[in-house]
Amino acid sequence: MQKHELLAPAGDLDAGYAALYYGADAVYLGLKSFSARASATNFSPEELNEFTAYAHHLGRKVYVTVNTLIQENELNELIKTLDVCSACQVDGIILQDFGVAYIIKEHYPNLSMHASTQMAVHNIEGALTLKKLGFTRVVLARELTLPEIEKIASIPDLEIEVFVHGALCYAYSGLCLFSSMESGRSANRGKCAYPCRACFKMGSKDGHFFSMKDLALGENVLKLPICSLKIEGRKKKDLYVAAVVDYYRRILDTGKADPIRAENIKQIFSRPWTTFHVLGKNQDIIDKDFVGHRGLPIGQVENVLKQYLTFTPKHAFSRFDGLQLDIPGQERPFGFSVQEILLNGRRIFDVKANQKVQVQLPPHSPFINKGTNIYLASSGAVKCAYHYDRPKPNEYKIRPEIKVQIVLTKNKITAEARNKKVVLKGYFESAQNIEKMHDSVRKVFEKYKDTNFLPIIKIENKDNVFVPVSILNQLRRDLYTQIQVEQESIQLPPPQAREIKNSAWLIKTDNMDCLEGVDLKNFAEIILQLSPKTDLKKLKSFPKNRVRLALPMIIRGTEAYQNLIQKLLNFGYRKWEIANISGLSFLPSKGIDLSFDSSLYCMNTEAIQMAKNLGANRITLPIEDTIENMAKVSTYSALSTVAIVYQDIPLFTSANCIKNKCSHCTKEACTLPLQKGHETYFAQIKDCCLTLISNKAFYMGKMRPQIPSDFYRIDFINKNYTPSQVQEIIQKVQLGENIIQTHSGNLKQNI
Repeated sequence: MQKHELLAPAGDLDAGYAALYYGADAVYLGLKSFSARASATNFSPEELNEFTAYAHHLGRKVYVTVNTLIQENELNELIKTLDVCSACQVDGIILQDFGVAYIIKEHYPNLSMHASTQMAVHNIEGALTLKKLGFTRVVLARELTLPEIEKIASIPDLEIEVFVHGALCYAYSGLCLFSSMESGRSANRGKCAYPCRACFKMGSKDGHFFSMKDLALGENVLKLPICSLKIEGRKKKDLYVAAVVDYYRRILDTGKADPIRAENIKQIFSRPWTTFHVLGKNQDIIDKDFVGHRGLPIGQVENVLKQYLTFTPKHAFSRFDGLQLDIPGQERPFGFSVQEILLNGRRIFDVKANQKVQVQLPPHSPFINKGTNIYLASSGAVKCAYHYDRPKPNEYKIRPEIKVQIVLTKNKITAEARNKKVVLKGYFESAQNIEKMHDSVRKVFEKYKDTNFLPIIKIENKDNVFVPVSILNQLRRDLYTQIQVEQESIQLPPPQAREIKNSAWLIKTDNMDCLEGVDLKNFAEIILQLSPKTDLKKLKSFPKNRVRLALPMIIRGTEAYQNLIQKLLNFGYRKWEIANISGLSFLPSKGIDLSFDSSLYCMNTEAIQMAKNLGANRITLPIEDTIENMAKVSTYSALSTVAIVYQDIPLFTSANCIKNKCSHCTKEACTLPLQKGHETYFAQIKDCCLTLISNKAFYMGKMRPQIPSDFYRIDFINKNYTPSQVQEIIQKVQLGENIIQTHSGNLKQNI
């Protein structure tokens, strides 16, 4: 088995140095722009340079996250970011956007591309596609099981990275629009507001039904046949990063998990832990009663009397440590700093395990029942346990090499570099020791601490002259003050505007029955979303030349789809739509008319160029985008564009079932209503996949003409519509009339 790389997060410079000190083989971090953790401190260009130089000095690696979707007006800023990464010689770029990939392939051959988990790579077909595109590493979707990971890891010459510890999303990463649609804060743009952590009402029950426990694989990481073990946590502080890296470093070095180190992590920050689905389908993944940090369980309440809580802790703690208690009916545990501890009526500072003590509660504490769980949520001892060293400021720096030529003659000396030249005239005598003289020249010109380059010295001294060090120093100062090495920034060619004269209508559905009675002659195409249960006899009733077959975003059981696709290709279907990068491996590369759905995000013209290179004939504008960017991208697109006018947006798609009754599941599709405040949602469960939709459909209404698109699309997917409802909605949409229970997404706001 290959040696594992332990990959640690760094939201700031302190966390990065802590990660390296405690044994991380590599660190991933973000700059101020285009980071999926926009609220983290992140790194300045100067900090990235210093940190990368230090990491490389230690033989470690640095990866930079440029893993958000890029809007058209941000492309110039993106170039600046990639310039910084290139100049700092980082070891890889973690990316989601096709536009970033296209620019790197065209202009930055020294930057390795890593596919972010935001690309939702969940099968071997997706990984193979990305390898063909030049990606050297793929970060897999978190939802995969060990056999699925093993299958993908069998691909030769492709590095596989898997999350092993940290926060989990209920949804497949990159396929969640919940935050974007609810608050305008797009997860794909690094601004997630975490609405999935909120409390929902399902029937008579309240709970945080989508609030995930934290992933913690522990010793199970040793079973993973992959290159890189990734720790989540770019919003965490250096203390947390140090503790988690230390914990997994010990596992990799000794083959055993240290329970003390595990307890330390839980005292810093931890929700309850889960192995998620790595070891098989897992129902123990949700913490539905509480959200946020819980801590290390250390006991239960035995009594509460006169503002003093009595319990016998299983773990030592001290005055000023933080305790938390589960209080029924409260979303978050009740926490407080310990101010007074009594042992047999005597005040003490430190409590040993198994000592029955009384702890003073703060004023206005909630009612606390006997048997309530108590957690150690903050420990002074743990806070002091993880010191780390860091280099002196500016001690390490990435500098590009430049050639400096020194020419010595009897009458003058010349120093030249980067088309800059300095000449000092005089009369110079012969050197008594020519080797010593040349050593002096090198020592003088290799003083580069105050420069942003690394001089490579070449000396020409045919007359074997001697030059005093004072003159050499003057020569160096005069030359180096003229040299400022800057990265030559690329210039993207301006996109060409196009005129869109005659727009046409498209209709898409996953239920052919709902189209009964619809005059399909009014639509240029009927897009039918496939599943292994698609009725092929009913499919034949639609005009083949106007049918486009669509593959879903998630395809875990690939064999069934491969057989279905081959059968339909044999039937002569040549128009296809894909919603995930894996679709390119499912379909032939030639002889088909290919469209990208909105989940293959093309939010800028460079992404569309990549789509064109991949064989697409048209793209679908991302539904979470703004009307301004949609209009701009469609106007300058190198491909035909589709604008979705009406759709029940899949707010998220998940491998987790809210019913949580796998052993008794009938596998039948069902819909469960949910309430959050005044909003109503529906959990659609089908084929072990959950899709959350709102009772309000997305609808452009009268704003549609502001987006000049080749096609406008009306969707009847994710929700059961009757034929009469379909006909009524089509009429109103095409006329731009008002439709109740709809919303306009982010069309009018920034994301």
